[in-house]
Amino acid sequence: QSPRGSRFACAASEGGRSVTTVDPNAKKARKQMIDLQPPKGTRDFPPEEMRVRNWLFGHFRDVARSFGFDEFDAPVLESEELYVRKAGEEITQQLYNFVDKGDRRVALRPELTPSFARLILQQGKSLALPAKWFAVGQCWRYERMTRGRRREHYQWNMDIVGVEGVEAEAELLAAITTFFKRLGITADDVGIKVSSRKVLQAVLERFGVPPENFAPVCVVVDKIEKLPREKIVEELASLGVESSAIDGILSAMELKTVEDLETLLGADADAVRDLRTLFSYAEAYGYADWLVFDASVVRGLSYYTGVVFEGFDRAGELRAICGGGRYDKLLGALGGEDRPMVGFGFGDAVIMELVNDKGLLPESLKNGSVDDLVYPMSDALRLPAMAIANRLRASGRSVDLVLEEGKKPKWAFKHAERSGAERVVLLGEKEWEAGNVRVKNLATREETDVKPEDLC
Repeated sequence: QSPRGSRFACAASEGGRSVTTVDPNAKKARKQMIDLQPPKGTRDFPPEEMRVRNWLFGHFRDVARSFGFDEFDAPVLESEELYVRKAGEEITQQLYNFVDKGDRRVALRPELTPSFARLILQQGKSLALPAKWFAVGQCWRYERMTRGRRREHYQWNMDIVGVEGVEAEAELLAAITTFFKRLGITADDVGIKVSSRKVLQAVLERFGVPPENFAPVCVVVDKIEKLPREKIVEELASLGVESSAIDGILSAMELKTVEDLETLLGADADAVRDLRTLFSYAEAYGYADWLVFDASVVRGLSYYTGVVFEGFDRAGELRAICGGGRYDKLLGALGGEDRPMVGFGFGDAVIMELVNDKGLLPESLKNGSVDDLVYPMSDALRLPAMAIANRLRASGRSVDLVLEEGKKPKWAFKHAERSGAERVVLLGEKEWEAGNVRVKNLATREETDVKPEDLC
């Protein structure tokens, strides 16, 4: 047998005719195609998806900057201890965590707030207050996937440090509603549930529940809309909360107006004062119709201490769109000195579900965004085409140059439309000999001859 017989077909003579046989091991020798899908729960962003992502992130950044916020970023990989807390939060069970080659316990960040807090501590007393920072970063959670929930997502955060009053919450809610309006989303489409952790704190104090149980109780109460009542009762009882206190907690969480809350806690209660002030600020900003008081909103993260809020679609088809609140004790929990802090997180997945449901994605995103396509109609005109493309780019225009030889005009115009080009700059032999190029406006279909030096 030929030494190559295991990989190649062999020809043999049989009865005066040629017969080709294929070694059965030949197919096995070929490399198996890799799995072309990204890991479960993650996404690819080919150009058409990247255009949409850039459009969304552009709105995130434009709104934050219009409110005077500075952008920051931090590593996706952080120390695990930044996220491991003892309140029973779901997020601590969803970490992508491992031991690295230096024997350090690390995790892919599941949210941005702890990284933000670490950077604020790093700044120390040199940080000028109030500080207003924002970020758009990728986060990772190993969780069950549903509509609008993946194992990686991008999150827009805006945070304010150094403002004790609810003026900070009011400003952040103004930013959120401004963002919605920029996308064409109205108060009929989306609402923002508002409450305060101080509501639950006052109820627990009334029933003698120890302060150390406050954060774990908040984690359970955050599940009220997700779990049946008996399961909530069971989890609260497992924390040592007595049945009378459980009934009081669940009754208080059903309150739907600030007036009812005032009847329960009294007009001088911190939660009542904060919420009344916040709603008056909402009137002044002009977004009061977006807000809904809902005492059951406590948010699932243990570090919240005051006003909390959560964006929701009024049709009730999606999970929370965004959420946030005040977390004045987080820096102390990380070993630093506490400062007043408030912020929100706004993921990219749920909002895009809503945008697509409402048909709010601009048509222009379906194609690219090239200004000009420069098309030399012969290889002899390639060098001047390169020079023209370079000059247009230097003037600030986005230019796609046809690089291959032999492309027909029909192909060039179709390619220009796919690229979203405004114009096609054609270099033809006849026009070039006359000292011109032909410019076709794809919107009006008008064609004009222009001297190359006059192109802009």
